[in-house]
Amino acid sequence: MSRRVVRQSKFRHVFGQAVKADQMYEDIRVSKVTWDSSFCTVNPKFLAIIVESGGGGAFMVLPLTKTGRVDKNHPLVTGHTAPVLDIDWCPHNDNVIASASEDTTVMVWQIPDHVPTRNLTEPVVTLEGHSKRVGIISWHPTARNVLLSAGADNLLILWNVGTGEMLLTLSDVHSDLIYNVGWNRTGSLLVTTCKDKHVRVIDPRKQQVVVKNFEEPIALQEMDTSNGVLLPFYDPDSSIVYLCGKGDSSIRYFEITAEAPYVHYLNTYSSKEPQRGMGFMPKRGLDVSKCEIARFFKLHERKCEPIVMTVPRKSDLFQDDLYPDTPGPEPALEAEEWLAGKDAEPILISLRESYVPVKNRELKVTRKNILDNKPPVGPRRSHSACDAALSRPSLEEVLEEIRALRQTVQAQEKRIADLENKLCKFTNGTA
Repeated sequence: MSRRVVRQSKFRHVFGQAVKADQMYEDIRVSKVTWDSSFCTVNPKFLAIIVESGGGGAFMVLPLTKTGRVDKNHPLVTGHTAPVLDIDWCPHNDNVIASASEDTTVMVWQIPDHVPTRNLTEPVVTLEGHSKRVGIISWHPTARNVLLSAGADNLLILWNVGTGEMLLTLSDVHSDLIYNVGWNRTGSLLVTTCKDKHVRVIDPRKQQVVVKNFEEPIALQEMDTSNGVLLPFYDPDSSIVYLCGKGDSSIRYFEITAEAPYVHYLNTYSSKEPQRGMGFMPKRGLDVSKCEIARFFKLHERKCEPIVMTVPRKSDLFQDDLYPDTPGPEPALEAEEWLAGKDAEPILISLRESYVPVKNRELKVTRKNILDNKPPVGPRRSHSACDAALSRPSLEEVLEEIRALRQTVQAQEKRIADLENKLCKFTNGTA
């Protein structure tokens, strides 16, 4: 008789468990807006949740340690004039969060370490460039202050939050509504899903699609008959993908390998209550002493329930095989370096001593004067007055600045032409 060979994997016995009731976050009016984002984002210091709000859009920020019943007068972040559709913590500053809204704007906020006494209404910077609602935002994984936004105008815009300016506008890539966006590990490429049923791999700096017409999938995994949107979360350290169905009550997880059949089912965490949204803790926020490899923050109608994924181990020692060095909070590049074509791997940290979040670091926004964008005549002004006379731009720097300005002008001219065409259609339709 032949015996079935069981595939060896240290993640075969990963199991999920909800925390006790006193470690949940109760009495939160989770947003009921019809949109397919996760409604929740989390980092080692804070939990943020999009909530119901009259007269505009709002989200709530809670210190991670503030479990239990949330005071009904807990301050909200309330700068938007229409519902908030997506929120995302900056990977390089645990006190900075971005929000996207139906009011067509993206706002970036500085969250204090202490709980404020009143609502936060003034963002550090407001990013305006979309003509319709903005449903997706995503920070660049390695470059400081680079933020991507996607709107119902089918535009992808990349921003330098540190200056409040557009870096790139991708207007010809999508012909229909963008459903989701994800970066690769270094931030050199991004992938999108779209209502037109195409998956696109995009080089944002070249403003072109690298791959669009995928052939047969290398693996096909049947799920179930549920028609809820799947929220995927991938952990590159363990090569595990977690699939959380919105409106579903389970989390399925699979291990991805380089050899066929590529996708290996591990297990399913099931519960009774459906999830309205889901947050996923970065690796540096996990409890390594308990062999925790993932932590989810499941949104119910009126509460948030943490769910811990653990690999059972008998030893209390640090488990090197479960915790390879992982991306830390320091960016590997400046925004200008990335825009100029440079790529870099994330700066990694060890979790052996457990990660301790740093204190509040202020996000400083320096608006550029439009006159400073003119190609320099004579010596270029440097940041220091004492060496202004000694600083002279190279030919390459001048050409690069001219090229960047031309790209910006061309993108804006095309956008103006598109809007003028739409205006003509409206005018003709009402004539």
